[in-house]
Amino acid sequence: MRGGLERWKRGVESRGVRQAIGYALEGTCDAHLQHSPGIDALKAYSAASKSTVSRFIVENGVITADELSAGGLRIWLTGHDPVTGEERGHQRLSPDADLLLDGTLNHPKSYSIAALLHPELADEFEALQDRIRDRVITLWQRELNARRGHGGGIRESIARLEVMELQHRRSRALDPHIHRHLWLNVKVRGEDGKWSNIDSRVAMKFHTVVNAEGELVARADPQWNAALARHGYTIGDDGEIAQLASAVAPFSRRSAQIEANRVQVIAEWTRAHGGTRPSVEVLQQIDRRAWATSRPNKPALLDEDVWEAAVREELAAIDPLIGRRLPSPIPEVRLDSLDLDLLARAAVVDADDRSRAPSGRFSLFDLRAGALRALAGTGIMANRETLDDIVEDIETRARRHIIRLSPEPDVPGHVKALMAIETMRLKVRVGGRFDAIAVTGRSLLPDQLRRGAASVAGLDTLDATQSAAACAIAGTHGLVAVTGPAGAGKTTMLRAAHEALGWQRRRMLVVAPTRKAASVAARETGAEASSLHALLHDYGYRWSRDLAGAQVWRRLAAGDIDLSTGQMYSGPERFVLHPRDRIVVDEAGMVDLQTADALTEVALETGVGVAMVGDTHQALPVGHAGAMAAAMRHASASIELSTVHRFRDPEYAALTLQLRDPRDRDHALRIAAELETRGHVRRVESIEEARAAMVTGYLDGITHGRRVALVCGSNSEADAINAQIQQLRVEAGELDPTVLAWGRDEQRLLVGDTVQTRRNDPRTGVENRAQWIINRIDADTVDLVSPTDSGERRRITRDYALDHVVLAYASTVHGIQGETADDAIVGPDVDAAGLYVGLTRGRRHNAAIAIGRTEVAARAHLADTMLRGSTEVTINDSVRAAEAELRRAARDRAAQPQGHTGPDTSTSGIGR
Repeated sequence: MRGGLERWKRGVESRGVRQAIGYALEGTCDAHLQHSPGIDALKAYSAASKSTVSRFIVENGVITADELSAGGLRIWLTGHDPVTGEERGHQRLSPDADLLLDGTLNHPKSYSIAALLHPELADEFEALQDRIRDRVITLWQRELNARRGHGGGIRESIARLEVMELQHRRSRALDPHIHRHLWLNVKVRGEDGKWSNIDSRVAMKFHTVVNAEGELVARADPQWNAALARHGYTIGDDGEIAQLASAVAPFSRRSAQIEANRVQVIAEWTRAHGGTRPSVEVLQQIDRRAWATSRPNKPALLDEDVWEAAVREELAAIDPLIGRRLPSPIPEVRLDSLDLDLLARAAVVDADDRSRAPSGRFSLFDLRAGALRALAGTGIMANRETLDDIVEDIETRARRHIIRLSPEPDVPGHVKALMAIETMRLKVRVGGRFDAIAVTGRSLLPDQLRRGAASVAGLDTLDATQSAAACAIAGTHGLVAVTGPAGAGKTTMLRAAHEALGWQRRRMLVVAPTRKAASVAARETGAEASSLHALLHDYGYRWSRDLAGAQVWRRLAAGDIDLSTGQMYSGPERFVLHPRDRIVVDEAGMVDLQTADALTEVALETGVGVAMVGDTHQALPVGHAGAMAAAMRHASASIELSTVHRFRDPEYAALTLQLRDPRDRDHALRIAAELETRGHVRRVESIEEARAAMVTGYLDGITHGRRVALVCGSNSEADAINAQIQQLRVEAGELDPTVLAWGRDEQRLLVGDTVQTRRNDPRTGVENRAQWIINRIDADTVDLVSPTDSGERRRITRDYALDHVVLAYASTVHGIQGETADDAIVGPDVDAAGLYVGLTRGRRHNAAIAIGRTEVAARAHLADTMLRGSTEVTINDSVRAAEAELRRAARDRAAQPQGHTGPDTSTSGIGR
């Protein structure tokens, strides 16, 4: 989060210690920081041996600082006192041992632009970062812990910890990006006087508080805000300096282009040098060359003055008046004007939103972070120390809206043992409604299905489970759940169910979480189809965000005025349901609990049957997960499709069934080993190498006429890969950069680009998450053509493109769900659902990119990914998960854990 630890990375491998030293010391001279092992560290170490870096020591809340030389830094990194050489506790110098935890103090880019334009603001910005750093490292010493005793079960408070600070003025793309790295040494001294390793699990989970602290300080700091006001600047609702926001997007777009240049130059250098990786000095030269590309008359080697002058020229080209503003008044928000109850609800909403997939549980750390973020959004200005009582008051009020999942009085702050009362009620209500509609009926007999669906092509190819699913959906059970692996062949099954229902003079309505999925279902099954939200809207449901940020659903009754249109609501018109009808929810694993709550209410009112068809092991919903799993638990007929039909290789098809649901870590490791043996794993040693592998794989595939799906874990990672592929296609002459439109976040869109539309538009017929190829760009419009059907064409406006079109060479799991390609490549940052979905998209070949210095480490990376996340359907599931997490946590010496078997339903379970 802005102002806090935006990135929080673990470890510098022991073989990379000298490399880390080289980068750290070069970093004081303003080079970027790398984390990849295997670079020629000795050369970097030698080049920087006369530099020093700052060490901060926090002891019982008091901060002192000194400077370490290269030799001292090396000793410090390996867990020794850098002055005396004394060993600090037991050493763990295995290749996978953590030597430090690395976080980045990051801020909105407009802050760096302001500092570049005004020397006074540069000084003030450095002072602001100093204040944030001091608060962060003091919080680390106070809130983190070491572990003692058998199995590390005793929590030991920290008396002393040490942090190395590295300051940088520019990003790797050499645009203004003032930020700092904080290296927290894992060796800490406990209050018992002993040195040992920090509890890294707690440290990793505490970063949400650190991020929120940074955001509050950056937005509320009076000294920083006063300095901005003297130059006519104010901080907007998004955290950016409002008057400089226009420069942020162009610089971000330029950064993406520079990153693409950089990847290409590194690849060329590596090929020319027999596969070796570039040194620190070479990487610095590559950075400058990538920055200078396409900048006329800009030198490849630049000094500080040249760089600053060049950036100011670019800023002036964006806005000639930038940096020339009159002083502005400082907006004032009084402490006594704050609505603390509203802020408390906002804190719970924040914690709840960040816990939605897959559990709905959150921790005291999450709640505190929510309180800090809620306060930051008020516009309050005060020294951070004066706000402690306000933050504590918000937290106390927030506890009225939560339930504790453990009765123990001393639950560590990182353990997710809290849940919003409204989420608890939602889980219980949805489960109860599914149970109510799960009236026992009967399935059609196979002979009846054959008679009713005789005209369906491929009916005879249905396997036993597909036939059973079609019979159940066409039968009279109130609630049917059909789940199964990717590629299990649900299309023919649903087509048969549709025909068999029609044979009985019954209607089948297919609904899906997105209009795109509904359109596909309509084409493939022949049934009437709609987005699920369109059905619910027709039945009077409306949804919006309240003042606390919570999504609120309300329902219009016939005769009510619809405030969104000003018209009277007269009841359902498009989808009038009758008791014998069947609603089939396709891609039901992506349906969230709030939507399921509304759907089940409609089903109970109308008497229709519901069939939930989906997979809990694929992409989860954006909201709270658990609807599909709850349906499976309560259904009067539940069928598991067991055969995979998609892949050419039957052995790989069988392997994907194991990948979908590994039993335990040993099983996951065996699956990873088999994937590697069969050629479905590519090992790399860094995120940079992973991106390059995905880009190369994509370009190689399309060169050979194959459609390739790239699956990433985040939109930001997908954007970075998209920019690289586009740039390489430009340089290869495949795309013309002179005829372009702008997409969302000012992405460059060119004729021939693969793009995705991100909003339904009934006027033009485009759907959210549909993929297209740009066919033509005119003065006011952009023509699109389907990548799989040249006859399917759409025309959108440039305004629509600017707001709702993104590059789509790579996509997240939600963007790729339901798609099928020839080949698929999955990035290393996905979760279990992303890995499974990604490795089941390609008919011909599927591959996962795994980061690891060795094959063993790469297999471990894949195994960890397979086991990441499981849906907690009921409150009892959440209670058991919280208890399991609590058993793993270190506890204070005086704490006496007490077991319990169910949720605390007494009034003491509400709040604290």
